[in-house]
This record gives sequence, C-alpha cells and structure tokens, in this order.
Amino acid sequence: MPLSERENYIRNATFRRPEWMPVHVAISDATWDALRGELEQVLLRHPTLFPDFRPGARDYEHYQFAPAHRAGEDFTDAWGCTWRSSVNGLEGVVIHHPLADWAALESFAPPDPSVQWDRQPASWAAAQERAAQARQAGRVVAGSLPHGFLFLRLTYLRGFENFMLDVATGDERLNALIEKVMIYNRRLVQLWLELSVDLMEFGDDLGAQKASLLSPSQFRHYLAPRYQELVAVCHQAGALVAFHSDGYIMDIMDDLLATGIDIVNPQDLVNGIETLAKHVKGRVCIRLDVDRQKVVPYGTRQEIRELVEYEVRTLGSPLGGLELICGIYPPTPPENIDALCAAFEEFRTFWWDGRART
Repeated sequence: MPLSERENYIRNATFRRPEWMPVHVAISDATWDALRGELEQVLLRHPTLFPDFRPGARDYEHYQFAPAHRAGEDFTDAWGCTWRSSVNGLEGVVIHHPLADWAALESFAPPDPSVQWDRQPASWAAAQERAAQARQAGRVVAGSLPHGFLFLRLTYLRGFENFMLDVATGDERLNALIEKVMIYNRRLVQLWLELSVDLMEFGDDLGAQKASLLSPSQFRHYLAPRYQELVAVCHQAGALVAFHSDGYIMDIMDDLLATGIDIVNPQDLVNGIETLAKHVKGRVCIRLDVDRQKVVPYGTRQEIRELVEYEVRTLGSPLGGLELICGIYPPTPPENIDALCAAFEEFRTFWWDGRART
C-alpha cells in the first residue's frame, strides 16, 4: 500500500526512507496576474504537482490581492507597521515604523493572536476545519508563524537602520522589545499546537546576497535562544519545525541548526550547493530553495533540468532528507515554469526508482 502524503513527508524529514521526494512550486500572485491563461495551461500539464488545480477558477479582473500586496494601496498591520507595494501580488516594504522612536516602547503592546493575526482578524474555527480536512485526506497538517516573526519583525517596528544600530551598540531596550514580540510568538505557536499540527513553519530572512545580516555572536545573543525556546515547545507537542531564510546564512548555519530545527530552507546558489552538501547534508532535512534569480527565470530548459538533477544527486539520499521548492516570480516565462515542473516530476523519485544505481 503506498504511503500517504503525510507519512511520506514525515519519513523524508526524519531520514526514514520515503517513497518520493516532496517538491513544491510556489507561484506568486504577481506571476498569476502576468501570465494568466498561459500559466493555467502549464499547470494542466503537471497534475502530479497541481492535483487540485481547476482552470478558470481564478477571476483575474476582480482578484483580491492580499493586504500589503496591493499596488498603490497602503496597509497598516496589527502591529502598527504601514506597508506599501508597487506591484500587485508582491509584498511591499514598511514605510512607517511605529517604534522608530524608543519613546513609544513603554505603551506598545503586541496584538492578541487569538483574535488578531498580522493582517486580518483571526479565524481559528476555519483553521481547525482546514486541519481536519488535511488530516482526513492524509496530508500534512501545518501551522506557521508569520514570515519575519522575530528578526524581520524587529526591523519593521524599529526600521532597519535603527535596529542594526541597536544591535551594534547593545541597546538594552532591544531586549525589552524582543520580549514583547515573543509574547505574540509564544501564544501563536501554542494556538497552532492545540490543533495537533504535524509541522510548524518558521520564517525569518537572515541573509543578504553574500553575507548574513547578523554576526554569529549577535545571532547567538539576540535570536538563537528565542528560536530554541519555540522549537522546544513544538517538539514537546510532537511537531516538526521547518525554518526558512532567504539570503546567505552559512556564517550562522551551525548556530541555527543548534536551535533544534528539523528542516532548514536555504537558497541554493546563494549558499552554494557543495557548501550545503559539506556542512548541512545529513544533519537536518534540507528544503532546498531552487534558484529564482538566474537559472529558473532566465535559463534554458536544459539548464533548469541540469540544475535540478545536480541538486538531487548532490544533496539527496535513499534515506530522504531533501525537499525541493521553487518560488516563481516575474519575469519567469511560462516555458521556464514548465521546464521546472517537468524536472521536479522527473527527479522526485530518483533515489527510489532504480536510477540512482546507474
């Protein structure tokens, strides 16, 4: 009897010989808005990756983009941060930082996640229903903290330059702010765990193009203990933890893994495929973020296939421990999306269908 999606996923994440490699193509709303019917035709050619897709279901002319993803429409979130986007379907940037002046810290309070999520009222009844449906269908039940739940949240509240100066000078008020943010994070994690999730998703972009944004010592001081606390709570409830970060993070990778995460989601070419193989492979499951800067948007069909094959051969194993994910953003053309999907389908069973022995 074949494994369910949930059992296969957990086996892969825990190096217990899955039957296939989890792969996911995450298509941005900006790409949907740009390609529309052309993109629908691509998805129809790949039902293995998009089993629930139904053509014509998306109303392109009246689609409601998510808050902070609407061009020309400023949005203030539950923390008091005001966002502005210039492209429909792409998250904007924070243009108003409510704690740019430390004088506002004393009266500042985080939102209550039992009633208010970052960008909309909380809907825990609906979340519980989705969890039940996923469980019944044999799928992974996942919860998540908002992308940018600690490091980025601090930059949104203080402003990036202010925050970096706080770190550089060791401003004690930063610790007080971190504790306020953690009140929200602890409560939100607990609410998800009450739904008996299999997996908790954490995301905090810690890297620039060629360097980590904090030094290892700064990461250990400000972030690692808080990450470790949240991971431990998840593990006590029986949930795995996946951690995403864009950018170069090899400077802090050892310290990040030491927080206890089960799955790490780094970018491939930014961190180096061989470097990830040397320093990360086998230690935790790697959810590899396939290049979205050069090869996927601008490469040939053959270059895309060769990249995916190399990554699978270099980082994969019959034991599991490798996932692939790729975010699709403009100006990626439909033919490149098709090439990526075909490569994902071709190599998702590589380690278990006999090809790895040849």
